[in-house]
Amino acid sequence: MPFPDSTLSREELSRYSRHIILKDFGLENQEKVKAAKVLVIGAGGLGSPVLLYLAAAGVGTIGIVDFDVVDETNLQRQVLFTIHDVGKPKVDVAAKRLLALNPFINILTYPVQITSQNAFDIISYFDVVVDGTDNFQTRYLVNDACVLLNKPNVYGSIFQFEGQVSVFHYIDSNAVVGPNYRDLYPTPPPPGMVPSCAEGGVLGVLPGIIGSLQASETIKIITGIGKPLSGRLLLFDALNFETRIVRFSRDDNNPVNGKNPTIRKLIDYEEFCGVKPHSSSHSQINELSVRELKQWIDAKKDFQLIDVRESFEHDLVNIGGELIPLSKITERAESLSQDKPVVFYCKTGIRSARAIKELLAKGYLNLYNVTGGITAYTSEIDPSLPKY
Repeated sequence: MPFPDSTLSREELSRYSRHIILKDFGLENQEKVKAAKVLVIGAGGLGSPVLLYLAAAGVGTIGIVDFDVVDETNLQRQVLFTIHDVGKPKVDVAAKRLLALNPFINILTYPVQITSQNAFDIISYFDVVVDGTDNFQTRYLVNDACVLLNKPNVYGSIFQFEGQVSVFHYIDSNAVVGPNYRDLYPTPPPPGMVPSCAEGGVLGVLPGIIGSLQASETIKIITGIGKPLSGRLLLFDALNFETRIVRFSRDDNNPVNGKNPTIRKLIDYEEFCGVKPHSSSHSQINELSVRELKQWIDAKKDFQLIDVRESFEHDLVNIGGELIPLSKITERAESLSQDKPVVFYCKTGIRSARAIKELLAKGYLNLYNVTGGITAYTSEIDPSLPKY
């Protein structure tokens, strides 16, 4: 595939004329945009506006990393996709849409999950990385890879009505290296403490706002105009329309690039974030697949089924479990059976596993976690149930 140089064709000069006539932007910076190579990790809520605006701006080479397919629940906020795209790989749909928007760019697709094994190979080719992911283990992975490869990382995150934007590991014109994600968040929160957007919800327009800001920061980095959000975290509250800037600086104790770095290669980020249990605790939780759960139900096995989600989730869809939200599980532990299996489920299996850990610490036994939660149940057992 031929990759663009910085020379603009007559058609491109016309297309980007509103950039070119901008004071402090001009032809030279538009040529920098065309020569740039930007990797967008995640083609979801944040990735959609980032990709659309970078493509429209004329970024010459755009890479897209996403292993997922389009789901109907994505359409409330992921503006790259339509109802006709449900079930199709996101990277394929995104590439087609972006090339229809701007045929003068090149798209590279990576229909894989970014991991410690492939991150260096994927990221090393690009000039700028945009993080549109939605979990802590991938954010730490992307951060560390960018620091070790010396790449700027344009960060964004969203939850319910609030969003964050910053630029990590930015090297300014004086060769001063800015702080990174680990300087801002040295350690991840305990697993399950911060719900994902799939569990806690998100205002549909919020990723459009935050993703657009990420695209803006990316263009500033490419061209060198303005002042990127390096060492500054923008906090946005959509409900009250309030913004504030939190300043942060490099930490000498940063394990990746502090005074005495201990991380010189990519690590196991699921274990680091507590998503993957240590081997010593792995055997403590009995996992029950959704197919095994269905067999228990069909066989009328005597067991207690507990739903640890919130009441609004239970109202949306449930499979007959008694509702005891995770926050109430300890105080209502006496209602759990001591004589028969007690099966817990949530949306994806994370909160229910946390409930079991709390109960195991109090001496409760015969507890089972439904692997994949109600998401797996609706996918594998009963697709007629509503998804959310």
